[in-house]
Amino acid sequence: MLLEISAGMMALRTADFDYQLPQELIAQHPAQRRDHSRLMVLSKEGDTEHSHFYQLPQYLKPGDLLVLNNTRVLPARLFGQRQDTGSSVELVLLHPVGEDQWEALVRPGKKAKPGVTLAFGDLLRGTILSTTESGGRIIQFQYEGSWDRLLAKLGEVPLPPYIHEKLEDPQRYQTVYAKEEGSAAAPTAGLHFTPELLGELAARGVGIEYITLHVGLGTFRPVRSEQVAEHQMHAEYFQVSQETVAAISDCKRRGKRVIAVGTTTVRALESAARGGELAATSGWTDIFLYPPYKLRTVDGLITNFHFPRSTLLMLVSCLVPRERLLQAYREAVERKYRFYSFGDAMLII
Repeated sequence: MLLEISAGMMALRTADFDYQLPQELIAQHPAQRRDHSRLMVLSKEGDTEHSHFYQLPQYLKPGDLLVLNNTRVLPARLFGQRQDTGSSVELVLLHPVGEDQWEALVRPGKKAKPGVTLAFGDLLRGTILSTTESGGRIIQFQYEGSWDRLLAKLGEVPLPPYIHEKLEDPQRYQTVYAKEEGSAAAPTAGLHFTPELLGELAARGVGIEYITLHVGLGTFRPVRSEQVAEHQMHAEYFQVSQETVAAISDCKRRGKRVIAVGTTTVRALESAARGGELAATSGWTDIFLYPPYKLRTVDGLITNFHFPRSTLLMLVSCLVPRERLLQAYREAVERKYRFYSFGDAMLII
């Protein structure tokens, strides 16, 4: 469901969120240590500082609340063969749609028609049932034993399409607090945290709460419409607990700051506040956040540096004026920050 559109919002163009990014600044591997990535600190008063992520505690105050996304990336990438021809296929599972049925992307997809059976070793078969509007496939799987164990044995964690180097340790594409399995991509703002850093923040009186939003591959889908308001947002499953709602309400009552870790967390919280007040909620959301929408639930944000013209950049512009944000991005390019999933971070407070 799109936000209500006013005449002024219709004038906002996708090109208004463009910037020039040299390809060599797209990070191909994570920092040697999670919390040693660089950190740009952007204050709402107009100041900019350049720091490192392990220095995050000095920018937060006792009583502030961090809200993180505890989703875990599925080993959703499978390699197999068509049973009729023996030709190779690659599958990326998106989300379950029924009993042993999943929506998935199939490559090559041209001949992946209903009725075709795919084999993944001797233990797993999948029959294509139908094609989705977005070009995916609905697949019925047949196997014996535990699905989770089978997927852990056969599957790989799918990396974003702009990462071309092999990841030596797959756990570096998981947050250290990943718990609820279901994502096709990582909530990358959280990749910078270590258990030690979380412990230091808690010791300083910073609250820590979690939501779950399972990130879909639609997060990488470009905005192709000329007008921002014409873009159709993808849907993702989320859950916000009563405990997290209570913690946020208490934080705001005390006049402290709620700081979301990642755009996925903002998306979940704003979806849970659609009725006008934040409430415990679960379900699917296709909320699309862009200026001049005013965020209801968060006062600050930790995020990575995002694609030009992306819905993620548009979301961040709800917290920082677009021109100021783009100026910060130009400065990040000049200072050779690392961009995207394995890149550096920005703190907006």
